[in-house]
Amino acid sequence: MSTPKQFAEKLLQIKALQVNLQQPFTWASGWQSPVYCDNRKVLSYPYVRDFVKSELANMILEQHPDADAIAGVATAGIAHGVMAADLLKLPFLYVRAKPKEHGMGNQIEGVLQAGQKVVVVEDLVSTGKSSLQVVDVLRQQGAEVVGMCALFTYGFPVADAAFEQAMVPLHTISNYNALMEVAEGLKIVKEEDRDLLQQWRLDPANWKGLQ
Repeated sequence: MSTPKQFAEKLLQIKALQVNLQQPFTWASGWQSPVYCDNRKVLSYPYVRDFVKSELANMILEQHPDADAIAGVATAGIAHGVMAADLLKLPFLYVRAKPKEHGMGNQIEGVLQAGQKVVVVEDLVSTGKSSLQVVDVLRQQGAEVVGMCALFTYGFPVADAAFEQAMVPLHTISNYNALMEVAEGLKIVKEEDRDLLQQWRLDPANWKGLQ
C-alpha cells in the first residue's frame, strides 16, 4: 500500500477523517461537505503521530534539502512542524493568522532571518487561501518560501490554481483520491456514491448533496 493510502487508512481508523453523504458536515465557509478532516486528532495517537513526524521529515529532506527553517501555520500546523523540525534539527517558527493584539504585536513567532529558505508546514489544505496568506507574510519579512508540506489536501481545483499562481510547490502525505480508494475498499463509501463525491471535489461551493 502506498504512503497516501496508508495515511488515509490511519486517519479513518482514528476518525480524523470522516465520510458521510447522508448527513454532510457544514464548514466554517458555509459549504456542505461529505468529508471532514480533523488532523488535530493525530496528536492523541502516538503511533500515527510518529508516522506523520517521519513522513513529514522525509518529505522535507527529499523535496527541500536546502531548507534553513520550518514555519508552522498557526495553530494546527504548529505541532506537526515542531516534530519535523526537531527530527531534522532545523530552526522552527510559526505564523499567526493576524498580528498579536498585545505585547510585541508579532505575527511571526520565533526567529526569521532575511534570505532564509523556509518550508511551511500545514495540517490541511482546502482552498489554500489561509495557507498562502502565511506564505505572503513570510515573503514580506524577507524569507524565501521554497515550498509547503501538509498532511492532507482535498485537491480542489481552486487550490491547485492558487498554489501555482503563488509559485509554491505543495507536497502532502495523503490526499482526497487516496482517501476515496481506501474508503471504497473498507466499504465506507459505496461504488455508486463515487460520482457524487467527485462532483463535490470539483465544485464544493455549489454542491447540494443527495438532494
